[in-house]
Amino acid sequence: MTISDRTRAAQAVLEIPFFTELWAEMEQAAINQCILAPMNDDETRRNAAAEARAIRRVRQRIEAISQEGQSGAGRQGVA
Repeated sequence: MTISDRTRAAQAVLEIPFFTELWAEMEQAAINQCILAPMNDDETRRNAAAEARAIRRVRQRIEAISQEGQSGAGRQGVA
C-alpha cells in the first residue's frame, strides 16, 4: 500500500460520521468508568485509563496518516 493509498483510506475512515461517534462514545465510556470506579479499585481505574489512552492513540494515528504527504515537514513516525 502506498502512502497515497494510506492517506486516502485514513481520510475516508475519518469522513464516516459513525466512526467518529463510535470512537468518541468508547472514549467517553472508558473515561466515565475510570472516574466512577470505587476509590479502592485501582485496577479498574488503571484499565479504564489505559483503554481511553489507547482509543486516543488509534484516533490520533489515523488522523496523522490522513495528513501524510500534505506538509513539507515529512511523515509522522510509523507505529
